[in-house]
Amino acid sequence: MSTMSNTVAIPADDLQRSLVVANPDNSNAQHLGVVGDTYTILLSGADTAGRFTLIDMHVPPGGGPPPHRHDFEESFTLLDGELEATFRGEKRIVRAGETIHIPANAPHQFHNGSPEPVRMLCICSPAGQEEFFKELGTVVAMRTTPPPAVDAAQGAAFLKKAVELAPKYRTELLKEAK
Repeated sequence: MSTMSNTVAIPADDLQRSLVVANPDNSNAQHLGVVGDTYTILLSGADTAGRFTLIDMHVPPGGGPPPHRHDFEESFTLLDGELEATFRGEKRIVRAGETIHIPANAPHQFHNGSPEPVRMLCICSPAGQEEFFKELGTVVAMRTTPPPAVDAAQGAAFLKKAVELAPKYRTELLKEAK
């Protein structure tokens, strides 16, 4: 294959990198229970040379993380359902077919207040958030398998671990809005 112009300096193909095909319904995928949701790592930083991570998120009714912020970009595309997204204190409903983008460092959270589960794809750039979920989460069988129920002591231990790990992954957990 010949090139048409030598004026654009595009690096050579990195033959050390391979095509990745990810199937979220495959039992070999990494399914993690985190904050009552189930997150399936489709593409990790190892797959994308650290450029981004892609996560398939199953958020049951009542699910979603507490308010937080981080120094990386994050986008969500809702495939099924609807959820309430809070961005810099303002709430809005996001529905299937819509994509929202959270700029780095902006306070945000999402919550599924509907009676149906939400399925969405999450892209974080650069990669790294998947490593936080791997350290914090519990391995579950499939994309829609709920994490094991936790008692008050286990919930407190989870929160303590999340607070301790957050700075390592450039994340800050914020106080609940009153």
